[in-house]
Amino acid sequence: MGLATFKGGVHPFEGKELSMDKPVTQLKPTSGEMVYPLSQHIGAPAKPLVKVGDEVLVGQKIADAGGFISAVVNCSVSGKVKKIEPRIMVNGSKVMSIIVENDGEYRAVEGLGEDRDPASLSKADIREIVKQAGIVGLGGAGFPTNVKITPKDENAIDYVIVNGAECEPYLTCDYRMMLEEPERLVGGLKIMLQLFDNAKGVIGIENNKPQAIAKMKEMVKDEPRIEVCELLTKYPQGGERSLIYAVTGRAINSSMLPADAGCVVDNVNTVMAIYDAVAKRTPILERVVTITGDAIAEPQNFKVRTGMNYNDIIAAAGGFKTEPAKILSGGPMMGQSIFTTDVPVTKNSSSLTCFTVDEVEKYKETPCIRCGRCVSACPEFLVPVLMMSECRKRNLEGFEALEGMECIECGSCAFICPARRPLTQAFKEMKREVGALRRKRAEEAKAKAAAEAAEKGKEDAKK
Repeated sequence: MGLATFKGGVHPFEGKELSMDKPVTQLKPTSGEMVYPLSQHIGAPAKPLVKVGDEVLVGQKIADAGGFISAVVNCSVSGKVKKIEPRIMVNGSKVMSIIVENDGEYRAVEGLGEDRDPASLSKADIREIVKQAGIVGLGGAGFPTNVKITPKDENAIDYVIVNGAECEPYLTCDYRMMLEEPERLVGGLKIMLQLFDNAKGVIGIENNKPQAIAKMKEMVKDEPRIEVCELLTKYPQGGERSLIYAVTGRAINSSMLPADAGCVVDNVNTVMAIYDAVAKRTPILERVVTITGDAIAEPQNFKVRTGMNYNDIIAAAGGFKTEPAKILSGGPMMGQSIFTTDVPVTKNSSSLTCFTVDEVEKYKETPCIRCGRCVSACPEFLVPVLMMSECRKRNLEGFEALEGMECIECGSCAFICPARRPLTQAFKEMKREVGALRRKRAEEAKAKAAAEAAEKGKEDAKK
């Protein structure tokens, strides 16, 4: 039987050799200012619970969830709230943030880090603990984890899948954690399985990580509800839809959630964070990031506190060997280019990838030769060449008709394109425009229905 995989995909240069053999190093902040954005997750911004001048402790909740899809923010240092103001994030936008002056003493809230027996907790207890710990998807998506582990029908979940593929080139933070702290991963998965009585746990790992596969198989050999699934090394094997299909053979689309296919999927570090919150009474205070690329003097994997400045981390990696031509938050396939490194580490920060050459600027776009490579590479069975034609015409309806909203923005089409057409960027822009159009249509339909209901009410009153 072959390795589990999906249709399509590409094989970009991995680049993992720069940091895959570098153990995770604990890194404390060197600058006094810590920045905690109120939007470091998908959904509504968190609401501040502190004011300027307040003393705060490690582990203290400083902002509460601002809605059903939102996340708590916890302080990772002790000190005083210095400001609450907008600060620049990696995407260039300004986000309201709580700025804390780190006193370097790391005084903690009572009970932080104390052991707790997960078996003594109810399902509701576990979900509330995860919510209060501020856990979100640490693979980059940032979706609130307490919402993900609370599906409409928990009995319909038969797979809890740990995404250990780490298919994004250059990133090695998940790989190192599987090697160094596998017991946290297994512990977190066992806690998740407490929530779903009918589910089995599957840890999916690409076969370019044989040491991690061997380590995790050894760890779960006596766990009847957990197994390791070896995945074919191919990008985007770690994409949620691709991973679900590879492990279960079930397909989902943009109108579905993983739960609709009987699955809950979480990243390696997210599952470890669940363990920390439930078994160790520790909310999200730290995360592992990879600092890599040929412009970095000493590529490393660091465990850093949320709120730290990226410049501190770059300095700890020896700084730049040469002025980078391009810096990405994330990896080269799905990461975003940043214009400043004076930004904070957030919960969904996974890496900083710095290159001496900007590959995008290196090549000029040429006319499409209709080779069809983009079609073969697309994991969503789309036809990027036709979608791009509708993008150029700004034809939203045509883009929708070609199922353009099913694009997962993985970048496989742009990577494989010999004409170097900016396919993924064009699709992202069109998806935003179509999304705005759909919202407008929904609002208009709602207003029309309300007007019709009001008119009917008037007519009924006259009768």
